[in-house]
Amino acid sequence: MKQFCVLIFLGITVTMYSQNAPKREFRAVWVATVNNIDWPSKPGLSTEQQKKEAIDILDMHVRNGMNAIILQIRPASDAFYPSVLEPWSRYLTGTPGKAPAPFYDPLQFWIEQCHQRNMEFHAWLNPFRVALNADEPLAGNHIAFQHPEWIVNYGGKLYFDPGLPQTRDFVVKVVSDIVSRYDVDAIHFDDYFYPYPLKDDFPDGNSFAQYNRGFLSGQKADWRRDNVDLIIRTLSESIKKTKPWVKFGISPFGVWRNKSDDPEGSETTAGTSNYDQLYADILKWQKNGWIDYCLPQLYWQIGHPSVDFLTLSKWWAAHAYNRAMYIGHAVYKLEANSAIPEWRDPNELVRQIQAMRQIPHLGGSAFYSSIHFKRDLFGFDQTLRDKLYKYPALVPTMPWIDSKPPVAPKRFRKRGHKLKWKEARNQSEMDKAVSYLVYMNPVGQKFDANNPENIFTITRGNSIVFKPNSRKLQRKYELRISALDRLHNESEISKLIVIKL
Repeated sequence: MKQFCVLIFLGITVTMYSQNAPKREFRAVWVATVNNIDWPSKPGLSTEQQKKEAIDILDMHVRNGMNAIILQIRPASDAFYPSVLEPWSRYLTGTPGKAPAPFYDPLQFWIEQCHQRNMEFHAWLNPFRVALNADEPLAGNHIAFQHPEWIVNYGGKLYFDPGLPQTRDFVVKVVSDIVSRYDVDAIHFDDYFYPYPLKDDFPDGNSFAQYNRGFLSGQKADWRRDNVDLIIRTLSESIKKTKPWVKFGISPFGVWRNKSDDPEGSETTAGTSNYDQLYADILKWQKNGWIDYCLPQLYWQIGHPSVDFLTLSKWWAAHAYNRAMYIGHAVYKLEANSAIPEWRDPNELVRQIQAMRQIPHLGGSAFYSSIHFKRDLFGFDQTLRDKLYKYPALVPTMPWIDSKPPVAPKRFRKRGHKLKWKEARNQSEMDKAVSYLVYMNPVGQKFDANNPENIFTITRGNSIVFKPNSRKLQRKYELRISALDRLHNESEISKLIVIKL
């Protein structure tokens, strides 16, 4: 009875806050592999068990209306794919360097399964982390044994020293290998560049003495930021040189700088900031066009006294600099026993999504993390399915990468309740169609291509079979088809086709 009342209340509230969902919206979920947070559920599962868990995760998020997955494929200088550069991850088999048995390629499997469901696949990497525990064993072929001078111990954890050009070059090589061999839609980094500060300073005195590039002793913070700038710029150039259509995204900590520290900063009083403690100048990367999207982790509630969700959402939207800007939400904080009242409220995330949709230059959401959609969220996941994400959404375009649409599908053939069409041939890799958008509306109802209610489905095939109604309920529908390329540019919409269902 209590759950029923909560669902009724949630439905009423959604109606109060409701507005038309956009046709284009990024809807993603982080799937963390470090410490087996989300997948696989524990190390040492069989290949079939790992695959089943992955499929169950993807099917759940398809039901919830998601259109992208951000999977952590390199949590700590290891790999969820066969690599000559780094060992297999301990989080797969329980043993660092040990491949899955029977053998399969987890990264390739996830990419294929995502694309079958018309979901983007964003490959999530941690650039400089080597081990969460300095005492844990590393695989015998780990780069740390070949180049121990690259590694520093900070707070009992191992890191690559970002001040060394060799470590930055190595990370770029790892990313280039992934982009060249796999059909990823994006490369994704989170907020970990230099680690969150502890009592002692990060031990990079030797690298500063050797590679300071003219920075003085009092400019070490600027030098650290420059180190991170260098790898971001180099990665951007390398990714686009290898495959121009692959996106590069960063998910930073939610505060760039407080206004008390910088006139351009946000009206917040955060104890940590990207710029000052993590040495990540996100705004510089945005301004220079080194990244394609920014996804700040706004893991606080609306009305937080120091880091208010709405204040930060508006601030980041105002600092998009003609690049994509999405918002990261803390689904993990929804908890009946939370000490914070807002996170005991089933409508906190509903209000966040609705508010985000009303702020110009914000193009969607991502949720941390996947495992929390498997527990009781006070009906939030059901609200996504029934209200907020009821209709499909296209991923926003990125015209600075490519704005040329694919050629529209032609030569339609209808037989019974099946419709087939021919795809355009001889298109470049950037411009060819990879999926098709099927519109459907009742005959006599005005068609609006911008209304997501008219989207029947998005398919990677070139045919579709319709399930007919009973004869008494049959009516005529208008169908229209358009093509979508890798970057979700939409072709012209086809001629009208009438079908009776």
